[in-house]
Amino acid sequence: MSVPSEAAAAATPRTGVIHNIGYRNYTGPRLGRSYATRSLFVQSLRGAYGLGRSAKSKVLPMVLLGAMCVPALIIVALAVSTNAEKLATDYPSYLSSTSTLFGIFLAAQAPVALSRDLRFMTVPLYFSRPLTRTDYVRAKFAAMTAALLILTGLPVVILYLGALLAGMDVGHNTAHALYGLGTALLYSVLYAAVGLVVAAATPRRGFGVAAIIGVLVVSTTVAGIAWALIGGPTGSPNANWAGLLSPSTLVDSLSTWLFRLPQGDGPSWPPSNGGIVFLAEFIVIAAASYGLLLRRYRKF
Repeated sequence: MSVPSEAAAAATPRTGVIHNIGYRNYTGPRLGRSYATRSLFVQSLRGAYGLGRSAKSKVLPMVLLGAMCVPALIIVALAVSTNAEKLATDYPSYLSSTSTLFGIFLAAQAPVALSRDLRFMTVPLYFSRPLTRTDYVRAKFAAMTAALLILTGLPVVILYLGALLAGMDVGHNTAHALYGLGTALLYSVLYAAVGLVVAAATPRRGFGVAAIIGVLVVSTTVAGIAWALIGGPTGSPNANWAGLLSPSTLVDSLSTWLFRLPQGDGPSWPPSNGGIVFLAEFIVIAAASYGLLLRRYRKF
């Protein structure tokens, strides 16, 4: 079989035709990276509560939000009906007693924010343009922090409004409500940092959920055991260093130290003159988690 020469191939007339079917170039505004980052933040925040997703996706986050707020409403109702002079619980203490609920929220929603993008390989599409890896991590981190802040801050606001409605001391409740919101922010930042790092390690949502629950439960259990072994039940001041071993006890201890709250028994209270160590660990964990997330997405 003979192969046509280059001259013969060049002499053959070309039959390909370019057809103009009416598409026009985009002439609208170029919104750029900041708009893309804000859009990703809003989309991730909405997704944490199931907004824009299926009805099944809304059940768990809304149930947890209700579980956080209903006890606060009951406390307010009792205070108003009994003409109490103060609430049955302080604002930061309320968050400490309900930390299990927003731990469950984190375990359920952090993999939604990151693991699905990894599983379905949509991460490279985000980075095609103009969004950068830093923009992606910043938007996801801020969205998870904001989602947790809504969950933890809303019951604080309910307690505060209820205290004012019951005619309680405005100055005292305003100050302690601010302490509660500060504690909510500490919980939100630290939990978001830990949860997102764990979720980014696997594309499987189920593995991410189990891993986050494992980290929170195991660390809290280890902190409690360490507190007991060092001498917490006997009142040893060194036992309170065990609060460094768990995210929840770390935040409780840091909140107590920052806002000069009354101390009590247990691993969630800071040792004497040790608050700066708890603050340093908080900053290191948050910064290291952010850095690990940036490194995780560097290869995409």
